[in-house]
Amino acid sequence: MQSPVIEELMAALKQLPTIGPKSAQRLAYYLLQQPSHTGERLAQAIEQALTKVGRCERCRTLTEWPVCEICQDTRRDPSQLCVVESPTDIVVIEQSGIFHGYYFVLMGHLSPIDGIGPEDIGLPQLQARLQAGEIQEVILATNPTVEGEATAHYIQQLSDRLNVSVTRLAQGIPFGGELEYIDSGTLGQAFLGRKALD
Repeated sequence: MQSPVIEELMAALKQLPTIGPKSAQRLAYYLLQQPSHTGERLAQAIEQALTKVGRCERCRTLTEWPVCEICQDTRRDPSQLCVVESPTDIVVIEQSGIFHGYYFVLMGHLSPIDGIGPEDIGLPQLQARLQAGEIQEVILATNPTVEGEATAHYIQQLSDRLNVSVTRLAQGIPFGGELEYIDSGTLGQAFLGRKALD
């Protein structure tokens, strides 16, 4: 029988993505076997991130400032807006060096079965940005999953009603894959080969 404190640590670790019971147990015991300053540093870093990091007022990505660095960059193309599901997608796209517009982060995708609707992923805020009139092209970079495709379709209809051109990333991204795992060369080709949606 394990200590209730160790059980609680394992339960907390299991909340992380891709961490199952065995991985949680391994991590918990690893942390407890290290000098105490190792775990304390991890705990402090998590606490600091949770208290200092919030969402950008414009694009909804994670940032320590009211408006993130990308949204503050006036050298970027204001006519293009790339819609992604996660802040990690921005990191991958920025590493490719192919896109120079702005972003909008959904922080997920539509999933009626899970109770996730348009308001939960910031679509009213996206609509307000499109209504402002500066954006001429919305580039849909949602993941090629069933939920990602449904979200892209919803955003396409929203953009069409506002007479904003919509394109979708093209070749090289496998259906069911996630953007953050795509290499920058493939992602660059997907941006170059993006196509208009009807």
